[in-house]
Amino acid sequence: MNKPEWMKNRKFVTGIVITAIVVILSIIGTFFTPYDPNAMDASAKLAPMSAAHLLGCDNFGRDIFSRIMSGMGTTLIVAIGTVLIGVMGGTVVGAFTGYYGGVIDEVLMRFNDAVLAFPSILLALVFISILGSGKYNVIIALGIVFVPSYARIVRSEFLRCKNMDYVKSAKLIGVSDLRIIFVHILPNAYKVILSSVAIGFNNAVLAEAGMSFLGIGVQPPDSSLGRMLSEAQTYLFIKPSYAIISGSMIVLMIFGFSMLNEGMEEWSDA
Repeated sequence: MNKPEWMKNRKFVTGIVITAIVVILSIIGTFFTPYDPNAMDASAKLAPMSAAHLLGCDNFGRDIFSRIMSGMGTTLIVAIGTVLIGVMGGTVVGAFTGYYGGVIDEVLMRFNDAVLAFPSILLALVFISILGSGKYNVIIALGIVFVPSYARIVRSEFLRCKNMDYVKSAKLIGVSDLRIIFVHILPNAYKVILSSVAIGFNNAVLAEAGMSFLGIGVQPPDSSLGRMLSEAQTYLFIKPSYAIISGSMIVLMIFGFSMLNEGMEEWSDA
């Protein structure tokens, strides 16, 4: 019995498996954890791994396993929200600039280039300083920052597709521009967009972790992997497992999305 094509792609399968594990743990951690992630127990401060606390406890006596599960959920929510805002905003901007060209393209793309000239994390910090810190403000700030990169990707696809025969035929029979943009051209750009989405997840996870590590991202009592890594650095020599586990979860999330992206690229090129 022949295997489906996607099952022959080891990178894609590896990415699917790791991403599935991360997503399942994140969903479970959002609704259920063995202990309250924010419950403190002074008697369990920096407790080692045990049957009661699989990964031990942190400096406040909070169960690390519960906080890891909850933190993965927070990080994943931030990543999903960031990518959704970036993709939707970037698709609209890129579609209209690529399709119409002219003054619209020049004005928006020059503004786009100016935004891309600055490091994304610094721009996110500007928005955070205006909006304030917190999970949802981080999503908005990072989502806005991600719009220009997606706009450039979508624009390049529209520039490639808008002069193809099927688009010219649609224009000849009187199909509206909006229908051509969103029904005829956009579906043909989905492979490139999906690939950029996987990369966007990696960037969003890293950006959220970095901002939370610096104390300007997700705020207490919410847990996130970056926030936990920041809390763990003070006790790096006393309880190194706290930092190792938090950092490993960030690496695992990024590795899964990276494998998924590379697998999709190989699949589309085959």
